[in-house]
Amino acid sequence: MAVLGGHAGEVLPERLDQARPRHGLGRHDEALPARGHGLGHPRGHGARLREGHAVRRGGRPGPEARRGAARELRLSEEVALRRRLPGAVLGVLWILPALVLIVGLILYPVAYAIWLSFFDKHSFFPAERWVGLGNYARIAGDAEFWDSLWKGVVYAAATTGLQLVLGVAAALVLHQAFRGRTAIRALVLFPYMIPTIVAVIVWRWLLNETYGVVDDLLLRFRLVREPIVWLGVDHMMTSLIAVSVWQFTPFVVVSVLARLQTIPLELYEAARVDGASAWARFRHITLPQLRAVLFVVVLLRSIWMFTKFDTVWLWGEGAGAGREIRTLPIYAYMRTFTYYQAGFGAALAVIMFLMLMAATLVYFRLFWGEEEAA
Repeated sequence: MAVLGGHAGEVLPERLDQARPRHGLGRHDEALPARGHGLGHPRGHGARLREGHAVRRGGRPGPEARRGAARELRLSEEVALRRRLPGAVLGVLWILPALVLIVGLILYPVAYAIWLSFFDKHSFFPAERWVGLGNYARIAGDAEFWDSLWKGVVYAAATTGLQLVLGVAAALVLHQAFRGRTAIRALVLFPYMIPTIVAVIVWRWLLNETYGVVDDLLLRFRLVREPIVWLGVDHMMTSLIAVSVWQFTPFVVVSVLARLQTIPLELYEAARVDGASAWARFRHITLPQLRAVLFVVVLLRSIWMFTKFDTVWLWGEGAGAGREIRTLPIYAYMRTFTYYQAGFGAALAVIMFLMLMAATLVYFRLFWGEEEAA
């Protein structure tokens, strides 16, 4: 028994260490100070109550103690793993699945296309013959290649420019408060959501010179004297551009509208107080705020429209009259799968890839050059 002092129930400080083991607290009590925390002291009593949740009588650990030990074990294992593996190696292990997908789905096809462009190879036979830069030399002297390139540039430039102008205008209108704005915003996305094959079939029916609705309306309002052959040689590129603008402008609308909603209203209020007109507010506030998103939109839409295949193919080649709108992707496809010239088609794809890379780098330099100058 512990030696008691002058007051009943008070353990003398110098005998406290001998009194503790009788209560089954074990080594967990060794961290407590020897003095000032006797059984009669409030702080000492609270410490023993708190320890009671973690340690049971007889020295057996409680639930909280076991959970704490498990956490410490996991942390120690993670620390040991980090010490064994350098940070760079551990990071590579985390992103390894994504790297495998990128290599398998992007890098390998690109590398194989570059390798294939140096061979004269049939599309469906394994035999191949090394020609070096022969395919590229043939492309440089191919008049159909230059014609397809020119048509692709015209198509991409016209559709991107019209999408940008119409998309920004529509976004500015939809940014204003008016009745039915939510419903109209939802309807704007409709052309972008429908499948391309459906859009092409519907528009080919609407633009038919015999029973099409478009020519019928133009004749009714006396805007033309005779039906326009929209699907003929003279107007096929024009109609293709119109359909593409109708289908893909919603992308620009949504992108610009999302940016407009983040512009602080205080800027416009301050401009109104200063007497700025609507055009001045658009020029000095809205347009600079839209600069970054317009940069991304123009870059993406230009690349996507230059490499667009399904709309152009269905509008022309699928109807048997696609020579007038045969862009570079269509020409590369036909060389590969119609004339079975896989090496020549791969060289066309490599050239198209290099042209897009060069145009993108020039575009970035021009944009960031203006940003730094500003």
